[in-house]
Amino acid sequence: MTHRTSRIERKTAETAILLTLDLDGSGSGVIATGVGFFDHMITLLARHALFDIHLEARGDVEVDAHHTVEDVGICLGRALLEALGDKRGIVRYGFFMLPMDEALAHVALDLSGRPTLEWRADIPGEKCGAFDTCLGREFMRGLAIGAGLTLHVDLVAGRDPHHALEAIFKGVGRALRMAVGFDPRETGVPSSKGVL
Repeated sequence: MTHRTSRIERKTAETAILLTLDLDGSGSGVIATGVGFFDHMITLLARHALFDIHLEARGDVEVDAHHTVEDVGICLGRALLEALGDKRGIVRYGFFMLPMDEALAHVALDLSGRPTLEWRADIPGEKCGAFDTCLGREFMRGLAIGAGLTLHVDLVAGRDPHHALEAIFKGVGRALRMAVGFDPRETGVPSSKGVL
């Protein structure tokens, strides 16, 4: 099987990002964004999606991590869209209910071509270490925009911000793993329109 891969490079006055993606990988990669907690979250997403991701990002983290996190989301979304090609034969939809200790996240998504984020996740606390917890939403918004992804995230339970964000990122990984998988009965693009 030929692996579905892509390479995205993005340079702005605020960030410089190089990202390679293999949708048919083993969940490995090298993640280096300069934001430790965020590196951990992307590593978890890749592992649970079984995506191989190589990511190098430099951003104005002396200001804060916002630009880096958002732009990585956009780049990963674009890489996902490019690697999927015409989306022929894929499952298209993915969902997962993921527990992480006391936290529980429900994720549902559609590789629809229509970027939408519905975020119903009140992360407890404003910080997780040095990471602003509100940036979880910014990453997912960038991912949805970049990939043309309809993404619903619901945090059903959670008291610890680390556990809450971990449940969400792992849940997104698992839902993506399902959605990009191949349906053996699907011979075309999984849409009545014939295009996604």
